[in-house]
Amino acid sequence: MVELAMIMPIILAIVLLIVQMTLWSHGRQVADAAAREGARIARAAGTSNGWQDAAEARAEQIVQAVGPQLLSDATVTAWENGDDRGVDVTGTVVQVVPLLPERTFTITSHFGGPIECFRPDDGSPGCG
Repeated sequence: MVELAMIMPIILAIVLLIVQMTLWSHGRQVADAAAREGARIARAAGTSNGWQDAAEARAEQIVQAVGPQLLSDATVTAWENGDDRGVDVTGTVVQVVPLLPERTFTITSHFGGPIECFRPDDGSPGCG
């Protein structure tokens, strides 16, 4: 019985670490899905105005639908760099390991790609 009392805290710590890594992995999937969906909206908007608000709103909607308690303090930022557009999602995963009070599990997901628009074959600009 003494052996069980000595080894049980170690077993419990291992189980909690497994649960924490599983939550981190799921949080990563939620952030990736939200950033991917926001980037899809941003890229498909073409040259229209208001694409940033639409992309950020869609990404926030995904985070709230899939993991509202999983990713706390989730921030969504739409970006544009030349002909590329995308969305960044950053959040902190809920912590279940009491042994690591100062450790935070922050996730950042970055998705983007070229703006989808018609570009003629003759070399003239089609997106501007």
